[in-house]
Amino acid sequence: MARTTDHPEDRSEEGSTGLPEAGDSIDTSTFEQILEMDEDEDEREFSKSIVYDFFQQAESTFNNMDTKLASKDLETLSSLGHFLKGSSATLGLTKVKDCCEKIQNLGLRKDETGSKDEHDDEKSLGKIKEQIKLAKQEFQEVEKVLKKFYHDDA
Repeated sequence: MARTTDHPEDRSEEGSTGLPEAGDSIDTSTFEQILEMDEDEDEREFSKSIVYDFFQQAESTFNNMDTKLASKDLETLSSLGHFLKGSSATLGLTKVKDCCEKIQNLGLRKDETGSKDEHDDEKSLGKIKEQIKLAKQEFQEVEKVLKKFYHDDA
């Protein structure tokens, strides 16, 4: 029987980190590797600092993406997508990572998978706009879950 908990110290029999509402938005095995670096499982200072640094980094990157979308700068959008893809992958934030990978590919004038060339910049920009919106939504969801995990959901 699965149980939902707000406390990381209340782990399930499988050793879950207490992130049940994350669904497939967070790869728990990747996130648990970050948690293993914490010296104190109650305070979780190390992992919390990494996660909260990511929150700031993501907000800044999304703001830059909005600016570069307005100026139709595909190359920089690709670079920003690549940057945020790597940061989100490190934490196991799979849905954010997937959106950012699509932004990266679209900015390189490819399709979302990166396998076909796309010669219509306006089409690419439209798809990037959709992916940025989706990435922001996915980010807000995992931010909520992680703030709750760190008992900072006020």
